[in-house]
Amino acid sequence: MPRPRLIRNIEFDPEITYFKPQGVPMRNLEVVELTREEVEAYKLRHINDLDQKQAAHKMNTSPSTYQRILYVAYEKIAEALIAGKAIKIIK
Repeated sequence: MPRPRLIRNIEFDPEITYFKPQGVPMRNLEVVELTREEVEAYKLRHINDLDQKQAAHKMNTSPSTYQRILYVAYEKIAEALIAGKAIKIIK
């Protein structure tokens, strides 16, 4: 039986949930979806400038889980930027 998932602390609640390349209609774009926990991990690292242990503690998760969440966010953001896709933050 798997261990129950911890409830993660997510403080960031975005008002804007879509980002897209300028000049391209939304109907012509593929969309990459970021979860709120991925955005929170990214924000803690790059906006709040927290290290892995501090950010993991703030999100109520282990450092290794935090790192996995952050790397998934990196991959999705890179895909959107390089391939010209829209980004949607799902709530």
